[in-house]
Amino acid sequence: MKKTITIARATAKEAMRQPIFFVLLFVAMALLLIFPLVPYNTFGEDVKMVKDTGLQTILISSLLMALLTASSGIADEIEGRTAITLLSKPVNRRQFIVGKFVGILLVVLTMFLVLGALFCLVIIYKVGYDARESARVPILERLPEVYQILPGLVLAYFEVIVLGSVSVAISTRLPMLVNLVVCLALFVLGHLTPILVQVSEGQFEAVGFMAHLFATVFPQLEVFNVHNSIATGLMIPLDYLFISFLYCVLYCVLALLGAFILFEDRDLA
Repeated sequence: MKKTITIARATAKEAMRQPIFFVLLFVAMALLLIFPLVPYNTFGEDVKMVKDTGLQTILISSLLMALLTASSGIADEIEGRTAITLLSKPVNRRQFIVGKFVGILLVVLTMFLVLGALFCLVIIYKVGYDARESARVPILERLPEVYQILPGLVLAYFEVIVLGSVSVAISTRLPMLVNLVVCLALFVLGHLTPILVQVSEGQFEAVGFMAHLFATVFPQLEVFNVHNSIATGLMIPLDYLFISFLYCVLYCVLALLGAFILFEDRDLA
């Protein structure tokens, strides 16, 4: 356990020293600060637009960071033969994979905490900014809007974790560019599979089979997509968060098992 934690801490520190970490973080922070000032012309629904665009910004920036960290922390070390040095010590390949995955979780968690805190402040400001002409809204009355976006941040974190686990498995065999393309394709397909299944109903049997196959194999990322519900003012129940957490854990375990199998006989020399 200590060896795994050591690898995780080293992975997180190395990733947060990279320029791309600060670039993604600062770009996301700049966008979050700009969104409240954009005139959406939605007749009093600007807060909903800020919620949706803010959650999407945090999700995309954190996802890119997770994919890049997985590629640089695993694929580049394997290709650069630096993984041999680490594995020559009393560290087995499974500890290496789990340590890298936990390190990715720490990096993504850091981004979510920083961007999430800024996003909450932005929502507080935006609610008061939109109400400045009608009436002043006390800060305590703006907090429900903040409480409402917290489940969205948690579910977005779960989604990034799922794709991060897939990226770890792919990184054991494929280089960075292929990893990014595959994971971004899974991101799109993971949100489209419910639509594919619905459209395939009543179609040819082969079409329905492929749609259900995609829905089974690919991660069901639409489970974590509650941006529309949050934008319309709905509260996400705790039991939905718990079910989503169980799905996240199950898929991550399966992805890591796949990573163990792919990495077990990988030639590092």
